[in-house]
Amino acid sequence: MKHFFFFVSLIVLATSCISNKRITYLQNLSDSTSIALDEFIPFAEVDYTYILQPFDIVQIDFASADPELVEGFKFMNTPGNMGLGGGAGGGGGSDPLYMTGYSLDKEGMVELPKLGKIKIGGMSEEQAKEVVQMEINKFFKEEVFVRLRIAGIRYTTLGEFNSVGVQIIYKNRATLFDALANSGETSILGKKNKMFLIRQYDGGTKIHQINLNDRALLGSPWYFIQPNDILYLEPMKIRQIGTADNLTASLALFAGLLASTLLIFNLVSGDI
Repeated sequence: MKHFFFFVSLIVLATSCISNKRITYLQNLSDSTSIALDEFIPFAEVDYTYILQPFDIVQIDFASADPELVEGFKFMNTPGNMGLGGGAGGGGGSDPLYMTGYSLDKEGMVELPKLGKIKIGGMSEEQAKEVVQMEINKFFKEEVFVRLRIAGIRYTTLGEFNSVGVQIIYKNRATLFDALANSGETSILGKKNKMFLIRQYDGGTKIHQINLNDRALLGSPWYFIQPNDILYLEPMKIRQIGTADNLTASLALFAGLLASTLLIFNLVSGDI
């Protein structure tokens, strides 16, 4: 019976172990794309420009040599005066630019003081800036500078992340690892070799599968995240036993119950 207990314990421990290869980032997994330390890794050439979509939030600022000229085109609290930091998680739901930025409606229209509704959905940031520039030029002979940009990179994390929900990074460009750090990292039970990136394109959506364990990711077209990306990380099968936080406790409880059952069995059978 003692041998039986020892054998069962070994099976439980063996099936509960998680290989280092499954949780370590940026390994050399592909012989064809082996990347040495200190080796230069060029960014992938991606022919992709973000297109403004309905319900995006944009920051629009006006500037002129005569500040009084553009006062009527601003809200009292403009995004440019808020002193935002580099990034913010979505767990608390705080998003100051939601209150002070300009939101596109379902038709891709943005409503600006005095200028009214302007169609910028379906355009790149640069194209949208030019459209707003033309509209405000109708009011002034003097030159008025327009700045238009996405109010941070919003993305969503689902599955085995330590913080799930809508996340925000207040930068113009961010990598997948920026996104992971901003969302509290992945849990130890996440399938890092099969992370799904759901990306919106003009007129539709694509699902891409990414291997966070593979160093070749640094040169892939999906190394940089885009606004409205969704990152989904599946759990390993071991998740059925417990979460990353309570897995050890679950195994200890299981071992204790097994030992108690065997002890009672031995007492009843007269082996002890």
